[in-house]
Amino acid sequence: MRCFLLIVLLGLFSTIVFAQNVTVTGTVKDSLQTPLEYANILAIPEAENAALSFAITNKKGLYELKLESNQSYEVTVSYLGYLSQTINLVTKQSDLTQNFILKEDPNQLDEVNLNYTPPVTVKQDTIIYLTDKFVTGEERKLRDVLKKLPGIEVDRDGNVTVNGKKVTKVLVEDKTFFTGNSKLAVNNIPADAVDKIEMLDNYSEVAMLKGLEDSDDLAMNIKLKEDKKKFVFGDVEAGAGVKERYVVHPNVFYYSPETTVNFIGDLNNTGVKSFTFRDYLEFEGGYGKLLENAGSYFSLYNSDFSKYLINQDFKANTNQFGAVNIRQSLSNVTDISGYVITNSAKTETLNETNNAYLNNDMPFVEDRISTNNINSFFTIGKITLDYEPSFEEDLAYNTFIKVSNNDSHGLINTINPNQDNSIETKTDIKNIDFKQHINYSKKLSKSHTATLEATYNFQNDKPITNWLTNQQILQGLIPLEDDTFYNILQTKKVNSHTANAIVKDYWVLNNFNHLYSSIGVNTLFNNFFTNDEQLLSNGSINNFSSAGFGNDFKYQFVNTFVGLEYKFQIGIATFKPAVFYQFYLWNTYQEDFEGAKNKGLLLPQFTTKIEFNNSEKINFKYKLNVRFPSVDYLASNFILSSFNSVFKGNPNLEDQRYHSLALSYYKFSLFKGLNLNAGVNFTKKVKQFKTITQLQGIDQYNTPILFEQPEQTWTINGGISKKINKIRYKFKSRFAYNDFYQILNNETNLNVSKNLSSTVSLETFFKNFPNVEIGYTKAFNNYKALGNDTKFTNDTFFVYMEYDFLEDFIFKADYNLDVYKNNDAQINNHFDNANTSLFYQTEDSPWGFEISVSNLFDTKFKQSNSFSNFLISDSKTFIMPRIMIFKVSYKL
Repeated sequence: MRCFLLIVLLGLFSTIVFAQNVTVTGTVKDSLQTPLEYANILAIPEAENAALSFAITNKKGLYELKLESNQSYEVTVSYLGYLSQTINLVTKQSDLTQNFILKEDPNQLDEVNLNYTPPVTVKQDTIIYLTDKFVTGEERKLRDVLKKLPGIEVDRDGNVTVNGKKVTKVLVEDKTFFTGNSKLAVNNIPADAVDKIEMLDNYSEVAMLKGLEDSDDLAMNIKLKEDKKKFVFGDVEAGAGVKERYVVHPNVFYYSPETTVNFIGDLNNTGVKSFTFRDYLEFEGGYGKLLENAGSYFSLYNSDFSKYLINQDFKANTNQFGAVNIRQSLSNVTDISGYVITNSAKTETLNETNNAYLNNDMPFVEDRISTNNINSFFTIGKITLDYEPSFEEDLAYNTFIKVSNNDSHGLINTINPNQDNSIETKTDIKNIDFKQHINYSKKLSKSHTATLEATYNFQNDKPITNWLTNQQILQGLIPLEDDTFYNILQTKKVNSHTANAIVKDYWVLNNFNHLYSSIGVNTLFNNFFTNDEQLLSNGSINNFSSAGFGNDFKYQFVNTFVGLEYKFQIGIATFKPAVFYQFYLWNTYQEDFEGAKNKGLLLPQFTTKIEFNNSEKINFKYKLNVRFPSVDYLASNFILSSFNSVFKGNPNLEDQRYHSLALSYYKFSLFKGLNLNAGVNFTKKVKQFKTITQLQGIDQYNTPILFEQPEQTWTINGGISKKINKIRYKFKSRFAYNDFYQILNNETNLNVSKNLSSTVSLETFFKNFPNVEIGYTKAFNNYKALGNDTKFTNDTFFVYMEYDFLEDFIFKADYNLDVYKNNDAQINNHFDNANTSLFYQTEDSPWGFEISVSNLFDTKFKQSNSFSNFLISDSKTFIMPRIMIFKVSYKL
């Protein structure tokens, strides 16, 4: 570890010592002394080892270039409609001032061939980058290209931000790349295939709806080089390592004007997951869209499939991943496209947890060790038909299917004051999800545009769970018969049919006043079946139905609504008050119980957007939200939740309501190298589902009620980054406050959670020296419950380094140190982790070679903490051991 840190510090020292820069400032104006905003200034050095520099003028015509001292540059200034101007500039040791006056192009209205195209073109909602102006030829993937473009940042996961705003959709040649997720594109598309990058703000898939929809999407459109537009390209990577480690990673792309075929594959046993929970969210419509329906998001988040994807820490993992994306143009106005993604994985997990139960009667501690062997398989497929006969009409239809099968075999060892027990667990979860969606848009007249959106969704889940132990569990909660060995089996069947449709009219009264009206319906039909029983050693069955277990529950829900939205603009501010009348009708059926209820609600919304300019905005949104319970919350009989928990639904639950407010401020200045953002989110629950818990030792009995005591959550976050010379300095902070009630053993208590986390970091951008990102995070967590005040702290130090040297070598390394403290439980742990790699490839060779080492120090586990209504947990999650791999890659 000391050697590693020494290398990093030497790299950082070299960047600071050798980075001697001068600043060139000035203005760009026309012959009438009018400042020219968005003029391009490009400085190309004569020396090969010096870095190119680029700037864009602000609204006052000011620019700022960072150049290396004692170098000669060719500086070109360009602006649309004006003759470009080029000068030779020699830098000394001191800063310089250089002003430019551009003359109008007398031939700008004629058809002429321009010999010069600016490296960056800025229009109203579009930024176009010519990548050849910024790359050096050493770049391997699209992410390496994007990092060199001004105003663009790429994190280690492949998320892209432009001028501080996150890219939400990726296109290649104006067509969606797989699902539009940036990670698949930036980590797999070869750098040498890219000609231009277009950033499209306020992007809408339906062109006629731009300016009508409140789209805040930012799309990245990748334009390929001419010789790649009807060509097979990509690369294949294969590697092997000690202890039978392997990796095979092919990426093959074919593009032509009519046909597109993309294939991405990944086979490895190194713990790398090619498909993550974030990717899955993109398949389901994206995080922002899902949060508009919070019930759908939390249902998705808590699914067994999602839990597998979320888990990134395991002792062992073998992963097989394949993805194919095909698009075919049937005519000038019709496209058909589809993709299939499949993944098969085997995973081993190990967790050691210290659980502190905050029971007023008798607080106690449980030590729990959980192991699990998981086999997971899923296939996702989608076919889309796009028909756009004209700008005034657009039709899109798609069919989506997901099939998954997860089975696991685990062991839970629990040591607590009441018992020492080992419980073997077996699960088998099968799921089918089928969805059809149609979206039709039509421009009816100059003032009216109409849209129809309809969706049908069928889901069928069949989870089976088995608990096996030689001791009784949940005594008094489940009716076990005495036996030498206890075998408890649970079967579930959940299927649902949902159908949604909405018709919306966009009425443009004038440029500053719009009126939108909508009418729609949402329907849900659920069947929920559960059966819990004991399989006795003599072959007989002890069914728990006589003790109130087992559900055969049917649920029907119909929601019709009408809405009116008025959008108007005053100066730089846009306002949109809205009101929706929602009528709800639902029926529940189970055994002798049958209930039908209905209600109508008026739900207001209000949004405001103040846009000072393209790079400075304030957004505000208020909404009164309503959520209805999921089917398992309504089923009136008992069901086993886990080896120590029983749950019973409440068919009398109605709706929960909460107010949500969000205020955000965003400012970006490429001229000053400044990015500033801040936000406040507030949620107040006025009616909510609250779980009543009866706790006996570690055993729990839970049932929900409708609770009307208010609870509130505050989140305040902010960040600022400033680039000075070749170094970007960053600071971000987040504070969260949450007060909520818990009902435990017939007592109601108010709990308070507070979290404060701050990170300070710096990142360097050099051409000929190592580039590093180094940072420190301090986090404070405070949790008050049942008269107990528990405090945690986390200190995290991280370093990332990348160094291109000797023209053909790329060295990468990262290091994380985490120090965790729980003073109340007298827990003080630290763990560190490091990864490193060395890549070699000559510029004129398709062959590349890499040696990589992950978990360099062979760290055994990660430490974390969490809390619930009555439980505080400190956990050790064991991770994969040190892995050394030698890889060979070939560029097609």
